[in-house]
Amino acid sequence: MESIIAKLLDDFEHGRTTRRQLIKSIALVATAAAVPRPASAENSKGFKGVAVNHISYQVNDYAKTRDFYADLLGMKVVADTGKQCNLILGDTNTFVIPRNAPEGSAPPRIDHIAYTIENWDKNAVKAELDRRGLNPQPDTDNSFHIKDPNGFDLQISGKDMKPA
Repeated sequence: MESIIAKLLDDFEHGRTTRRQLIKSIALVATAAAVPRPASAENSKGFKGVAVNHISYQVNDYAKTRDFYADLLGMKVVADTGKQCNLILGDTNTFVIPRNAPEGSAPPRIDHIAYTIENWDKNAVKAELDRRGLNPQPDTDNSFHIKDPNGFDLQISGKDMKPA
């Protein structure tokens, strides 16, 4: 936790984040650190999540969203198709995908979040997700979509899933 807070402070001191972003981030880190882990999580045969890979964001006008985030946060625009793009966050492999929402939906809404896990092995990941009855749906060579207990679309990704 100390290294995370040190990184947050360094980002603030070098103008990469605002005071408000710093305070929110430190509060989030402190809250997460205070939540006890269930004993079963330590012995779980599941995966070790290591990062948020990307957030898929449905909007009415992806270009307006693209321009806002690129201008305000300096996010790098890649893979712009005219309907969606990838916005890379800093020097990371984390990205946001603003995309035009399907007809009849009520944007803005986050339609899925992708988490990166350690030790990606497509067959082993599929086997574990099947074992848990999660009906994994392949998306790329490095990811599967499943539903969480609330029906939310969750993507499990390997480290090689990167923005285009």
